[in-house]
Amino acid sequence: MRRVKIARRLPGAARGDHHGRVRAKLAVLAVAGLVAGAGAAWLAGNHKEFVAYQTANVPFCLIVGWSFIGCGLIAWRQRPGNRLGPVMVFTGFAWFATFLTDARDPLLFTAGTAVQSVYLVGLAYLILSFPSGRLRGRLEHGLLWAGIAITTVVQFAAMLAADSGAILCSYCPANLLEVGRNDGLANGLLQAERLVGVALAVTVLVLLARRWWWASAAQRHAVAPVLWAGGATLVALAVSAAWDATKLPYEGVPKQVVWVAVATLPVAVLAVLLERRLARGAVAGLVVELGGRKTTSDLREALARALGDPSVELAYWFGEGQRYVDGDGRLVQLPDPGADRAVTMVESGGRPVAALIHDPALRENPELVDSVCAAAGLALENEALQAELRARLAELQQSRARLSAAAEAERRRIERDLHDGTQQRLVSISMSLGLLEAAVREDPASAEPIARRARAALAATLDELRELSQGILPGILAERGLAAALEELCGRAALPARLEVAVDRRLPAQVETAAYFLVSEALANAAKHAQASEARVAARCAAGLLTVEVADDGTGGAAPGGGSGLRGLADRIEAAGGKFVLSSPHGGGTVLRAELPCG
Repeated sequence: MRRVKIARRLPGAARGDHHGRVRAKLAVLAVAGLVAGAGAAWLAGNHKEFVAYQTANVPFCLIVGWSFIGCGLIAWRQRPGNRLGPVMVFTGFAWFATFLTDARDPLLFTAGTAVQSVYLVGLAYLILSFPSGRLRGRLEHGLLWAGIAITTVVQFAAMLAADSGAILCSYCPANLLEVGRNDGLANGLLQAERLVGVALAVTVLVLLARRWWWASAAQRHAVAPVLWAGGATLVALAVSAAWDATKLPYEGVPKQVVWVAVATLPVAVLAVLLERRLARGAVAGLVVELGGRKTTSDLREALARALGDPSVELAYWFGEGQRYVDGDGRLVQLPDPGADRAVTMVESGGRPVAALIHDPALRENPELVDSVCAAAGLALENEALQAELRARLAELQQSRARLSAAAEAERRRIERDLHDGTQQRLVSISMSLGLLEAAVREDPASAEPIARRARAALAATLDELRELSQGILPGILAERGLAAALEELCGRAALPARLEVAVDRRLPAQVETAAYFLVSEALANAAKHAQASEARVAARCAAGLLTVEVADDGTGGAAPGGGSGLRGLADRIEAAGGKFVLSSPHGGGTVLRAELPCG
């Protein structure tokens, strides 16, 4: 997950110093590359078999090496944190090292023969890791280490038993690594090196085909030039190695094909880098396009075209709800880290504005994403405000629906309680009064027990009515106000509750009711769900704002909609024009806070 700041200022001096050091390092490598190429050409030109290079071979091979170094330096400067630049520079120098086999000096010849295939490791790393510069999975790491082993360890072992004239070439200088001539062993190791190389090339080809099959359109577009050039190079290398292993005639033909194939790789990388630069340059047109847009979908489509990713999605930050929403205000879940979608967070002034959900291929072109976000910064902020308004409206509609449903459920509960309890007791009292009336006329002595039963039933009915009305509006709240009601509520709570109240006047009925039920629900949750040992209740009215806070030392982890009535509390507070805030980290207790306008 990346973060992009719409307006950012980087320390100019520090940035200049860093860029200066990078440029100096790259300049040294460029000069070293030129020297290495010139030295390679001189070695080839002074070789006694130079007639084989008389046409375009030497210039062509120099162009290949310089192309790798030049493209590597460009990639290194654009993306200093990506390994592809250093790997390409290494490949170019390793390519020039193969010219040491043309040296007349035995030491240079031996060193060149020992490292003549090392450049293949750089090619393999480039093909496998492009464009991220990182290998993925154990298979890719295993393939690379196997390539390192056959180009260094096996090659070195073969040279220990290889006679220069019999195995390497008839006109070469002495092999200084030879410790004991064994033509069979040397030939066997070299043949094994070629066959394993063919197997590794085929495996990498299969891996690339599989990657292409499962890649998205954006990923295919990002890697297509390098993947096709790399595939052609691997095929050429496999054919050349197999040709050498079978000792077919015209062995120089596959070598020429390999050189041409290898030469296409830096060209393909350069094409990708140039395409990225052109894409960033075209972002200027995005500003004009955004000026003529009419809807949120127009913004998403414009960003999708600028980024080259039709799957782009936009999510806007809704600060009050602490979540991301789409253009219509609906909740958007951002992809988890490691998912098959990438997220770029857009910030302005240190606060989140929006999130771009896009193809992971754009991770390798962060400059384009940054440019697009900068160009669309104002539009994104405007759309974020619109999305926040829609989210508020959607929350208001949902809150009204929940309040309506809660009111209907409460009405049905009261109706059921009256029917099943109070109404039946009143019917029983009515019947007792009828029996009492008959007993007074016919048997006065039996009237007293009937009267006592009627009086007990009437007392029970009054208790039920009092309990029922307590759930609608507590009597002490209506008669004496919020401070007395909170004191009574904390006194009969199921856990010790310390009260701090600074409310010296009567408040609007809706505000007092919302505050009372907030404290009542919070204390009940603290005792029932949070396993708290104590709670603190604070209520303060100042500057036209009533602030009510209930904190406990329980287990935390409370969340609206979790079945503890918190969503209904939030609706009640918001319906009274207030703001509801919940903080409940796991293991850190719960704090409920409400701010209500109280006039």
